[in-house]
Amino acid sequence: MDTEHFLPFRKSAVISLCAEELPDGERASFLEFARLLAALVHYGFHARGDAALDAYQLVDPAEDVRMIRAATARDRAAARAIVERELVALAEAADFTRIDAAEIDRAFAEHSLVKVRLEVDDDDIDTVMFFRRGVTQRSEQVKSLYGLRRRSIEFTSYSKVLVYIAFTERAEPDGDRPNGGVLLKLFQNVPRNDLEMLYPRVRVRMRPLDKLLIGVPAVISGIIVLVTKLVASLGLLVLLLAFWVGLREESVRLDQTALVTLGAGLAAFGGYLVRQFSKFKNRKIELMKTLSEHLYFRNLDNDAGVFHHLLGAAEESEVKETVLAYHFLRTAERPLTAVELDQRIEGWFRQRWDTTFDFEIRDGLRTLRKLDLLTEDEHGGLGAVTVSQARQRLDRHWDDVFGPASSTAALPDSERVQSI
Repeated sequence: MDTEHFLPFRKSAVISLCAEELPDGERASFLEFARLLAALVHYGFHARGDAALDAYQLVDPAEDVRMIRAATARDRAAARAIVERELVALAEAADFTRIDAAEIDRAFAEHSLVKVRLEVDDDDIDTVMFFRRGVTQRSEQVKSLYGLRRRSIEFTSYSKVLVYIAFTERAEPDGDRPNGGVLLKLFQNVPRNDLEMLYPRVRVRMRPLDKLLIGVPAVISGIIVLVTKLVASLGLLVLLLAFWVGLREESVRLDQTALVTLGAGLAAFGGYLVRQFSKFKNRKIELMKTLSEHLYFRNLDNDAGVFHHLLGAAEESEVKETVLAYHFLRTAERPLTAVELDQRIEGWFRQRWDTTFDFEIRDGLRTLRKLDLLTEDEHGGLGAVTVSQARQRLDRHWDDVFGPASSTAALPDSERVQSI
């Protein structure tokens, strides 16, 4: 199983785990520091999310939101570039991993967990991006031998899969509005071999087994119809055809009995064709129903809602990474290198919580450095300022965000945090 950057603990749980390791007198101050840090990170992602959602509104306009002016093709192209750039950045910040084309091709080639064979109509698709998070090994009971037997199969599943597909923009015949746009969706618990089902405009194709289940009975019943219903009618039709083309001189007498025989045979044959077509159509409807149910119960979010989901996940991830980096630097007995800090955090979760993940130390250190909470000696060793200093510096960042220092600057440190 792949080792991921995703830490499967909530932000509040990570803060609590760090606080539990501190002396009683330091816990309240540390928790206030963590809450203030989380609020600053939230504000940063809020501003970033507004810009991304404004661009997304140009790319995929919501029907219940009015535009100030009509967007041009150039506006939409610029907005789409912003959407794609922010989508990739937010997905990475939320610990999603880009799925490469080879993995998607493998999903098409290998057998799907859901017994549906699909073909993608990608004529109008311009850009495709798939992201995944949370790789697990799962097992499931599947039916075989027409439901008479059940067997357990092992497969790789993704906890979340993000799908972005941009369509080629072409003008409508009236020249008024384009038919391009994007598709943005978030799914959960997706088997790796079922990635192709997440494409739009997929066509259900019959598997060889489906063709056999329909074809073999059709051939057998067709033979029965020919033998029991059409032999007399076919003989009469052959004689008529031979007379019409000049191969037979004696005319064929069509009395009432012959006409009834001919009509009964043709009716039987017509009924046979209708039944076989209905079986084929019903089987295809059944496969489409299976596909629809599979997607319905796995769909988490759509369109602009996906950005809201990513913003929340990215915010959670940044707070967790920053709090962990700060806590382990501040409680270390000596300055640490980035590699040592990374190893300590991963080892702590592995030994105490039986959790394995690849900690992204660079993101946490970058945030600490940006907020002026990081110290560095002449040998490159890293440390962190005290909790009291950290709260004061975070408070100054709030002052920078909301303008000149207000009357809260004269308040004690604890009251300043509460006022914010």
